[in-house]
Amino acid sequence: MIPGPTPVPETVLVELARHPIGHRSKEFSDIFMSCIEDLKWLGKTKDSDAFIYTASGTGAMEAAISNVISPGDKVLSLVIGVFGKRFGQIAQTFGADVEMFTCEMGKVIDPKLLEQRLSLDKNKEIKVVTVTHSETSTGAANDLEKIAKVVKNHGALLLVDAVTSLGCMNVEIDSWGLDIVISGSQKGFMIPPGLSFIYVSKKAWEYYKKSKCPKFYWDFGKHKKSLDDETTPFTPNVSFICALKKAFEMMKKEGLENIVKRHECLKSNLRAGLKGLGLKLLTEDKDASAAITAIYPPDGVSVPDIRAAYKKDWDITVANGQDTLKDKIFRIGHLGFVSDRDIEMALAVTEKVIKKLRIKS
Repeated sequence: MIPGPTPVPETVLVELARHPIGHRSKEFSDIFMSCIEDLKWLGKTKDSDAFIYTASGTGAMEAAISNVISPGDKVLSLVIGVFGKRFGQIAQTFGADVEMFTCEMGKVIDPKLLEQRLSLDKNKEIKVVTVTHSETSTGAANDLEKIAKVVKNHGALLLVDAVTSLGCMNVEIDSWGLDIVISGSQKGFMIPPGLSFIYVSKKAWEYYKKSKCPKFYWDFGKHKKSLDDETTPFTPNVSFICALKKAFEMMKKEGLENIVKRHECLKSNLRAGLKGLGLKLLTEDKDASAAITAIYPPDGVSVPDIRAAYKKDWDITVANGQDTLKDKIFRIGHLGFVSDRDIEMALAVTEKVIKKLRIKS
């Protein structure tokens, strides 16, 4: 019950067990291009290119940054947690002049405050804005549609970390005007870690043409050229892409609207149940991610003890907090191959764990 890697369906696991096929074969090209089209379906885009990298989500972040900025470019990074900060740190590594627009952990970016900040940029020095949609470290979710509108009015390029939102929450690349969107396979896509996904808009391609950052493996141009030939520039993780096709078959059978509704219900049921147990949550309901929930431990009970009891007594793993929230919260993931039964189980176990630890303390 962690926010990734998430549970993998048995049919997907079976696909992973097959002998890998040649990545330059017609058979693989057909599977690969099917996944590219399904990525566009999932992100609700016809205008953006979609690429598959053999990499983690952090690799996709680096690809997004290195392909569109030049050293010295002004980047505004919207930070609501560990991964929002990481986006900014990657930009700094590539020589960008980064401003961290930060809010309290568990809170989200206020679009009005963002609009005020961008309105001060009279000379349009801010070239790029980075944002995390669903912040894995806190369970908070930015209002991506409103943020995108504010950034679009300013004119900067918007880079979106949708690692724990795509495939769980509504993401509309074309209608919201998202320029680059990245995600990872081990979240809502229901396969193991190892693939990352990147969407690139026409506006982002204009930035690419001007970018002076070094890149080779991450080069969008190489992937675009290979995509035109229905292949990849380098050896991909063939087995994972075959598994991705199987996962997409499951997702399309359920339907995108139903996927979003299911995750909303899982979130609501878990949060209501946790509150019923007297537990305090890090984020407010209106700001809560549909993918992960962060919970404070009861008074007198430690997070390490809670996690140990889950694991020892019930063979369930829940996540610790990260960075400044380590040992201050624990996190339960409810994204991907997760059902109502899983939430009911998690709540029942949580009640027993808390009761046991309270008696001990």
